[in-house]
Amino acid sequence: MAKKVILVSSTPRKNGNSEVLAEEFARGAREAGNETEMIRVRDFDLKFCVGCLSCQSHDRCVLQDGMNELYERFQQADVLVFATPVYYYAVSGQLKTFLDRLNPLYPRENRFRDVYLLATCSDTEKAALEGAIKDIQGWIDCFEGVRLAGVVYGTGATAVGEIRRTCAPQEAYRLGSAV
Repeated sequence: MAKKVILVSSTPRKNGNSEVLAEEFARGAREAGNETEMIRVRDFDLKFCVGCLSCQSHDRCVLQDGMNELYERFQQADVLVFATPVYYYAVSGQLKTFLDRLNPLYPRENRFRDVYLLATCSDTEKAALEGAIKDIQGWIDCFEGVRLAGVVYGTGATAVGEIRRTCAPQEAYRLGSAV
């Protein structure tokens, strides 16, 4: 049965290294017969969560920046994929803000059970991505029955496109094709 896969690219750079991984994951998922949707955080005028918790009883965020149009699509997705460059050993600020703004999903009946992380960094050691994994796991832990299904470690890439010289794009494709 085909799955609905939503990918979130949080790089501020068009064709950034983490976005390359997201595109490869999406290609693998599509070729396996799944439906994919790419959301690029840089396309939003994303505002910070104000902590009012109105979304917990009103199904919507009080902020008007395009996020309200996404919640139903996220709720109906089978798989979520977060792609991020790692800055200072954590997910990008753009992804952290986006995750905070997904708070309206918390009281809903969501279909997604599997979450993937595609992370890139300049550091050559996988340990440099542990903070990003912890960030994503913290978000996942707020949803019953949801698991971190896989991680792509895109290490040793700084310049745009440099990730293509590693095996990380192939690993992202492989994970996507196995969804």
